[in-house]
Formats: sequence, structure tokens, C-alpha cells
Amino acid sequence: MNRILLSLILAILPVTSFATGVSELKAFISQTKTAQAHFNQVVLDKAGNAKQQTQGTMAFSRPGKFRWSYDKPYEQLIVGDGSKIYLYDVDLAQVTIKKLDQALGSSPAALLAGNNEIEKFYTLSEAGTHDGLTWLTATPKDKDSSFSQIQMGFSQSNLMEMRIRDNFGLTTQLKLSQLVRNPKLPASTFSFTPPAGVDVISDNK
Repeated sequence: MNRILLSLILAILPVTSFATGVSELKAFISQTKTAQAHFNQVVLDKAGNAKQQTQGTMAFSRPGKFRWSYDKPYEQLIVGDGSKIYLYDVDLAQVTIKKLDQALGSSPAALLAGNNEIEKFYTLSEAGTHDGLTWLTATPKDKDSSFSQIQMGFSQSNLMEMRIRDNFGLTTQLKLSQLVRNPKLPASTFSFTPPAGVDVISDNK
């Protein structure tokens, strides 16, 4: 579960309005520094049945800083401060810490928190227009990626929906609302200190 949540947050991005999904994505990368939004997330099984539903808020500041907060039905927080990623599971009273560069590369993280070299890690292609949105497909070039593809649907200059398909046949649908691009975000948004008394698991050496 923690890996799925981490990968999801690192893939989020709004876009500017252009004719195709690929051009909208590239324009966003060059023009958007920060963003914040609310989200609703549903995980579907192979048959398309909903297995899990969650909601919360997100914010990011490129490159490398983000905050992904799950409020319902359980509380969980993921924060990237530019060098490390903190995943805080409130129910388990556990914090997992990873180096940011270990979580980026060819993972969905490169779409949000990485640099502008999107096509170094992904093959981008147009996915047509359906469900009232213009779609882009990003396929990871890394054969060891846990995701087979990420689809992003755009409307009126914004990313409205993402569909992330993993190698186990699960599809995560994520819809954004109340999206604001380039807001002024306080530095505290992207800082985190593990609360006293929680278990801390760190990959950092």
C-alpha cells in the first residue's frame, strides 16, 4: 500500500491548454512551478470493481518537493523535502524515510518532482479523446517499473483525471478538483519531522 500511495503522488500534474496531451504536458513542465488541489482516488481490480476509495489534498513545488495527504478513510501523509521522502502512516504510528533520488528516475516521480527530461524515462503518446477529456499515455522505459502505463486526461488547461495501471492488473483512478497552479506555498508545506514515539524506518545510509 505505501508504495502505491507514494507512486501516485509523484505522478500528479496540471497542464496548460494546447491541442494535444503531449504538448500540454510539456508546456506544463516548463510553465508550472507549484500547484495544489483536492483529490479523490479509487483503486479498481481487473474486473473494474472498486476495491478502495480515498480522498485528500496535494501540493508540490518542482523539483523534488511535494505533500500528499490522505484524510479519508484513514490518515496518511507523504512529504518530499527536496532530498528525502517521508511516508507517515498514522494508524501504524510508523514513518518510512527514503532518499529522493532513489524514488525518482524512471518511476512516476519523474513526471512531477524530477527535471524536464520526461522522455528520458517515458515514451509519450497520444491516447485520443474520450469521457470528455484529451488523453496522454506515458509508458515507462524501465522494464523493472512496477507500472505498465500512466494515462492523463486534460480539460480546459487542467489535468482532470489520471489512470495508473500496475503490473498486477490494478488500475488507480485519480480525479483532481479545486486545482490552483503557481500558488505561493510556505516552506513548512514541504518539511516534516517524525512525531515523538513513532517507529522510524530509514533507507538512508
